[in-house]
Amino acid sequence: MNRFFSIVVLVCAAWSQAADRPQSPAAQASSAAVSAQPANPADENTRKAKAIIEQGIEALGGQSYLNLRDREQQGRGYSFHHGRNEGGGAVFWSFWQFPDKERVEITKERDIAELYVGDKGYEITYKGVHPLEAKDLVDYQRRRRFSLDAVLRTWVNDPGVILLFEGNAIAAQHPTLKVTLINAKNESVSLFFDTDTHLPIKKSFEWRDPVDRQLNLEEEVYENYRSVAGITAPYNTTRFFNGDMASQRFMNSVTVNQGLDQAMFEPNSGYNPNKPNKR
Repeated sequence: MNRFFSIVVLVCAAWSQAADRPQSPAAQASSAAVSAQPANPADENTRKAKAIIEQGIEALGGQSYLNLRDREQQGRGYSFHHGRNEGGGAVFWSFWQFPDKERVEITKERDIAELYVGDKGYEITYKGVHPLEAKDLVDYQRRRRFSLDAVLRTWVNDPGVILLFEGNAIAAQHPTLKVTLINAKNESVSLFFDTDTHLPIKKSFEWRDPVDRQLNLEEEVYENYRSVAGITAPYNTTRFFNGDMASQRFMNSVTVNQGLDQAMFEPNSGYNPNKPNKR
């Protein structure tokens, strides 16, 4: 990068020096030909990718979406192993606060919870509070880093991220436009935007397992969008792992920017979801 920057500086200096000297008719003709050349295709591609992302953000609610502070969801979730359903699913309550806090409660009594705060994770049961297993925490942090919210609110504002428009694609049986983002760590994530609604339909990314060195593919599909307090939220989310369905979530309700009780994000606060404190 430094070498490239040096070259750019030298080229600009040469142009500056050349501008101080009178040009011959041949040189003037050559300059006119250069100025008439079409724009850099790479720049055009980046502008196209950025425009598609901006349309997607606008479809999600524009500034209301970008300024989203917290989100509460209630619904039913299902887990799958190699694409096969494991049990009858479970009710859940999910509480998210941007950028790095999330609490997920399961069972009707809401007496089992997983809590994620920054780089830490906990499991909370009637037996007390215990740190999550290292692998489970790493998996969650990876999904959070590549989450749709993180990509649209953090990645796109990083000047070190490259945007690529990759053309038309079919995603979850929808005609879409595919955009890929690549960060400075050479990590990439692809987003698929519906050609009619401009809403994100699918997200995919790959990562290499540090143990077996195999490349894994994770995908999420977003469906059943509804308007919620100025934003547009998907009520159905399906996650795939290496082509197999891994989980599904069906929301019954979604609320945003209600102000969450901060005690729920403190692992040892004794927070009781059935007797919440005033916010």
